[in-house]
Amino acid sequence: ISKPRIRRGGSSGAKFRISLGLPVGAVINCADNTGAKNLYIISVKGIKGRLNRLPAAGVGDMVMATVKKGKPELRKKVHPAVVIRQRKSYRRKDGVFLYFEDNAGVIVNNKGEMKGGFCSCHPLCISSLTTG
Repeated sequence: ISKPRIRRGGSSGAKFRISLGLPVGAVINCADNTGAKNLYIISVKGIKGRLNRLPAAGVGDMVMATVKKGKPELRKKVHPAVVIRQRKSYRRKDGVFLYFEDNAGVIVNNKGEMKGGFCSCHPLCISSLTTG
């Protein structure tokens, strides 16, 4: 009897494999109104890793990040965040290749709910919200 393999993400259901464009150490824009300007990725949830390979995140992945620019009460703390846009192109199930003009994420709580409201002046990848 074989045990089912747990892939990255750790959420229920299968997540479609996309190109991972944001390794650990990437600085991304913060696309919500919490007061953070940018997020520095320090780890990716659900990545086991391989020797000398940097863990990387894509759209819909939960990461742990710190705020480098923004409100003083948000800085120097670790926050969970979800990547909502990436410049690296990735393929959707229907065959369309999709990419955005910047890399961005939003700060969430431990359950994945947004901490602030979403700024609607920028595009949003809807599939990033539906994945766990």
